[in-house]
Amino acid sequence: MNFFHNIKSAMLRELRLMRQRPVYLLATIGVMAFCTVFFLTFLRDGMPEDLPVGVVDMDNSSLSRNITRQIDATQLGRTLKFESYRSAREALQTGEINAFCVFPDGMYEDVISGRQPTVTLYVNSLYFVGGALAYKDLLTMMNMASGGVQRELLRAKGMNDDAIMGQIQPIVIDAHQIGNVTTNYGVYLTNVLLPGILEMIVILVTVFALGSELKYGTSRHMLEKAGGSMSAAMIGKLIPYTVLFSVIGIICDMILYCWAGFPMAGSVWNMFIGTFVMVLSCQAVAFFIIGTLPILRLALSISALYSVLGFSLAGFTFPVEALPPYIQGLAAAFPLRHYYLMYVQEAIFGSGFGGWYPQIVYMLLFLFLPPLVYGRLKKAYRLRNFPRN
Repeated sequence: MNFFHNIKSAMLRELRLMRQRPVYLLATIGVMAFCTVFFLTFLRDGMPEDLPVGVVDMDNSSLSRNITRQIDATQLGRTLKFESYRSAREALQTGEINAFCVFPDGMYEDVISGRQPTVTLYVNSLYFVGGALAYKDLLTMMNMASGGVQRELLRAKGMNDDAIMGQIQPIVIDAHQIGNVTTNYGVYLTNVLLPGILEMIVILVTVFALGSELKYGTSRHMLEKAGGSMSAAMIGKLIPYTVLFSVIGIICDMILYCWAGFPMAGSVWNMFIGTFVMVLSCQAVAFFIIGTLPILRLALSISALYSVLGFSLAGFTFPVEALPPYIQGLAAAFPLRHYYLMYVQEAIFGSGFGGWYPQIVYMLLFLFLPPLVYGRLKKAYRLRNFPRN
């Protein structure tokens, strides 16, 4: 009973500290609320619309004007006409447009005579999303225009429509975009960015909470409140943060899957489990960092670096399988990577427990990190033999 009483005393002490230091609530609730509102509003349209695309029409024929109208009619493109290649190139270099196409002089006559005119596309790939979408839009419309011209020529030769389509498109492609049918960038990014930000907050705040006892010289007072028990002090100190982080993560899951309507093929309750386990694993990582290096400023620097690397190695922007083998192994050292794989199995494929339980096991393995540095941190708390600054 004394052990649980010591845990309660340490927990009440930590709650008082949280009330006295607004930075805890600001760094947790404030940051997550801001990021949630920001990403859900900033990416609410799903994809960029009306990307400026330049057109240099040297042909001025009915065909070139028709292609220009088709590009302008797409959801992604908004055409801007330029009189010369030089003016279009300058607009591309200054960022006024994302891409431009050049219709050569005599294009219509070349099409009619079967001489295969060349339409040149220039894309600003420095801005990856805008450039890629503009290129895809232009390429699609040019292929459609080419098919339309070929269809009219074959009709003029007396071929029926069924035979024409067999000539123009001998193989029909039936594409299915699993998990993100509308290519919504909000779905693609927010589902991992928010958990990634939560991971960063958990690690940084936990390191700060544990390291501040050393920085401000209050570690012995904390141990006294816990009856001299390091275990009771750590459990009581971390429980309020575990509850706070878990509640924040679950609320974010509810906003994403119940309110914002993000794809959820499985059960949102399973995502709650994944969020809770990720919080525990991140706290374990934070304990390991501050235990390995009980100097607050250095531990915070390492925590920030570790958290940022988690975004890169999670695999949601660039596939981990395409990285060098030694980097692929390093990706397993980040809880966000396992949470992302769990999210894919549950939310995208709806595979249930059988599909994502290995990722839960991997995240639970992080809980073996604190015992490795438990004695070192206990010694630091008692002796305070590390620099405070």
